[in-house]
Amino acid sequence: MNTPIYTFIKKYGEENKLRLHMPGHKGEGSLGVEKYDITEVDGADSLYNASGIIAESESNASGIFGSKTYYSTEGSSLSIRAMLYLVLNYAKENGENSWIFAGRNAHKSFISAVALLDIKIKWLYGENDGYLSCKITPQSLENALQKAKRKPVAVYLTSPDYLGNVLDIENISKVCKKYGVLLLVDNAHGGYLKFLEKSLFPIDLGADVCCSSAHKTLPVLTGGGYLHISNEFFNRLSVNPKDALSLFGSTSPSYLIMASLDLANLELSQNYRQKLATFINAVDGIKKELIESGYALIGNEPLKITLSVKSYGYDGYEFNEILKEKGVISEFYDPDFVCFMVTPNTGNGGLLTLKKVLLSIPRKEAKTEKMPTLSTPKRVMGIRKALFSVTEELKVEDCVGKILASPTVFCPPAVPIVSCGEIITENAVKVFKYYGINTCVVVKK
Repeated sequence: MNTPIYTFIKKYGEENKLRLHMPGHKGEGSLGVEKYDITEVDGADSLYNASGIIAESESNASGIFGSKTYYSTEGSSLSIRAMLYLVLNYAKENGENSWIFAGRNAHKSFISAVALLDIKIKWLYGENDGYLSCKITPQSLENALQKAKRKPVAVYLTSPDYLGNVLDIENISKVCKKYGVLLLVDNAHGGYLKFLEKSLFPIDLGADVCCSSAHKTLPVLTGGGYLHISNEFFNRLSVNPKDALSLFGSTSPSYLIMASLDLANLELSQNYRQKLATFINAVDGIKKELIESGYALIGNEPLKITLSVKSYGYDGYEFNEILKEKGVISEFYDPDFVCFMVTPNTGNGGLLTLKKVLLSIPRKEAKTEKMPTLSTPKRVMGIRKALFSVTEELKVEDCVGKILASPTVFCPPAVPIVSCGEIITENAVKVFKYYGINTCVVVKK
């Protein structure tokens, strides 16, 4: 497979030309990559009006994924905004209701997109979930659709979630098709799922649109992502997906990021499936050894190792400090969990190091403190109205009874505990404090 973007910028970088165009470093600098960091010079194409090397590279990606695939240099955040715009336009074009059912653990970029586009949503809640997970099942979704007075245009779910829980997208998509609603999937953490022995790529399982943060799990620079659209839904669109992306995206996309997406096509089209399968077997072996040693693991995503550390005698903060002292940097930690993201680039050596470090940490008496229970928050104001209100930032203790204006999150994972337009209760304050959140931005009266 050819690599048109990479080939172009490499050739341009090696040529001794007087650069009287952006960027200002003019190809010089201490990073060592400046000469390849270019703008839309002749021949470089244009991301949102692609007809040359970028269009060719995206066509390669589309062939690999079996979908209409478009590049993002701003991660899944851009793709989420674009997909919601496309669905909103589709709803208006076809006389459909323009509200959406959404899993409660949606990323803050979904919240901001809903506010910008003024989309009405109703939250879906999973059973016995913490705020990071929302384990929607085909049956629970069908129950929600049956009870809905008006049919939504779409269902929006996050799978995999930050802790590594993968939903049954295949059967969820069947429910969506039964009721004539679209299925949108935030697949940010699952860019590699296409390449499993049995594909779990949402489009292959019946989803209409999904995003993937290639940079999270594939050999791609930070910011590299995809917007994937099923061929069937693409044929029903009246808006060019590029126009949707350009509405929210920067007019200065990174060619280094695009080149890394371009090079990823080459790797993914070669022996990546076998490489991934071999590595996942090794990860499964590590998981089994950790369980046998007393660790509690959660989630079913192949490339995440998520420890529920309180059963091992630690909270996530102190456990993570031990890891840092031993030279291991986790992806995420909170009071209850420590999460590791691994890929074939971690290598067997990296897995062995992780195993040795984890097995060297002594087990202690289990901690019993649990996250305060948070009942379903009451919404008293629309998301858009709340987010664009006059606001003030207060200590959480002073926020009881007030309306949350801006999503109160820590990042990662950037999943709101209370959402815009909802009342902050005493219980919510306890949850905020549990996660170390000390202030909230609320609607000013």
